[in-house]
Amino acid sequence: MSTGTGEAVSGRPRDLRIDSAVLDAAAELVVDVGYRKLTMAAIADRAGTTKTALYRRWSGKAELIHDLAFSRMARLPPSSGEVEADLRIMVAAARDLFASPVTRAALPGLISDMAAEPELAARVHAGFAEVFGALRDRLVTAVDRGEVHPDVDPDRLIEVVGGAAMLHALLLDDREFDTAWADQLSALVVHGVLR
Repeated sequence: MSTGTGEAVSGRPRDLRIDSAVLDAAAELVVDVGYRKLTMAAIADRAGTTKTALYRRWSGKAELIHDLAFSRMARLPPSSGEVEADLRIMVAAARDLFASPVTRAALPGLISDMAAEPELAARVHAGFAEVFGALRDRLVTAVDRGEVHPDVDPDRLIEVVGGAAMLHALLLDDREFDTAWADQLSALVVHGVLR
């Protein structure tokens, strides 16, 4: 059996219906009451289970909400072979992640908790590492092919796109992410990097 932290635990197999009910309840509650007011007891109550069942799966609220917000992180499809299309996919994936009502409601509290909890920070960084690595590989290939300016640092480009989406989610919560937002950011990125 696997816990929220990925550790193997012996015993009775985990009831995935409880996992689903807990994640659904947490998603509803974090949007309704916000991250700070959210409690494990309220999540358990809404999910029709016990706090003990939650703590068997997650070490606490921060880990549970991290899994909820970031486990849905889009895995990018294989490269299209065209750098402009890949960059647009990258922008759309960042928008989709940070436009989620759950992510928007959870993000300020998770950022605060990451500063106080090194284990949570490491977990968040590890979650993004796979996606960032795939993006980095695509951009390095594009630089090698001469499709992207040779002085473009893939890590900085990832920060630009992810940072723009995160900033929008944190500071401009009264504005929706939409196709126009993604198109405008894509245009900025594409015209700034294509030869």
